[in-house]
Amino acid sequence: MEFTEAYKQTGPCCFSPNARYIAVAVDYRLVIRDTLSFKVVQLFSCLDKISYIEWALDSEYILCGLYKRPMIQAWSLAQPEWTCKIDEGPAGIAYARWSPDSRHILTTSDFQLRLTVWSLLNTACVHVQWPKHPSKGISFTKDGQFAAICTRRDCKDYINLLSCHTWEIMGVFAVDTLDLADTEWSPDDSAIVIWDSPLEYKVLIYSPDGRCLYKYQAYESALGVKSVSWSPCGQFLAVGSYDQMLRVLNHLTWKTFAEFMHLSTVRAPCCAAVFKEVDEPLLLDMSELSLNDDFAEGNNDASEGQVRVRYDVTEVPISLPFQKPPADKPNPKQGIATLHQTREDALRRLRVHKHIGLAIR
Repeated sequence: MEFTEAYKQTGPCCFSPNARYIAVAVDYRLVIRDTLSFKVVQLFSCLDKISYIEWALDSEYILCGLYKRPMIQAWSLAQPEWTCKIDEGPAGIAYARWSPDSRHILTTSDFQLRLTVWSLLNTACVHVQWPKHPSKGISFTKDGQFAAICTRRDCKDYINLLSCHTWEIMGVFAVDTLDLADTEWSPDDSAIVIWDSPLEYKVLIYSPDGRCLYKYQAYESALGVKSVSWSPCGQFLAVGSYDQMLRVLNHLTWKTFAEFMHLSTVRAPCCAAVFKEVDEPLLLDMSELSLNDDFAEGNNDASEGQVRVRYDVTEVPISLPFQKPPADKPNPKQGIATLHQTREDALRRLRVHKHIGLAIR
């Protein structure tokens, strides 16, 4: 493994979708570097310290969130002299994101008062009242033609369907949730899945016209859904729960197709490799370095206490360490937190990650 020299960074950094550039925030400056040579391609100066950056999907534009102002600035790599500044005034800006066409920016105001769609092609803007979440609750179809936005008014959750061409509301329907957590379009854009807060185990499948296709509830009177993910082919829906179980639904009947348990003990026969992190002292042979005595003596002092990390394969059976979350604190670190499915075999190669350490020290 090779490493470059260290570059200064005081804020977020992000690779472009085409992997050609990396954007690094340095105070109020945005540094764009080439990923192969790491030479500075562009340097943009913002009006305040950069809190958030996000690339457009076409890698031609990038936005910077100056949430202390609050303000959004956008830049173009092809036209460095072009700039865009978005200021919501007293409403503030809690979050900003790009639309799939890379020509519109969606901002959510403080206290979720409204969601605004800003066009980079003209000065037009569209408002959606009462978005449910600042950074969640928005999902786009795979072709980028429609958006599903979660809203809440009069103590009721709704799904607003918008056309990404005109940004007009195509339809609104209420959903049967107590406190809607998030939503996601299916890969074939034929269904919308929504799920409730952890206090209520409820997964709902809706058609774009507002019909409830299926309601799934694995158990009651306990913390419920923590993560939901579609398979790339759209034939399976994985639901991760706080009870350490992963349940997979099929898209034909929406019944449970398979269940997986994240075990705390790995036993044979097993195809998984468990690595243990081992620290060993870092020993330097200063006699081989052509340095003067003073410099060598200083390096010997600096090298004391330094360690090198290596990983050894551990034989099974082995128990993975975990810490039981306290019962008197909210948001316990347990359950299925992240789901990832490969494209080769979406079900057989399903990978599940929990809030436990798989590297054992």
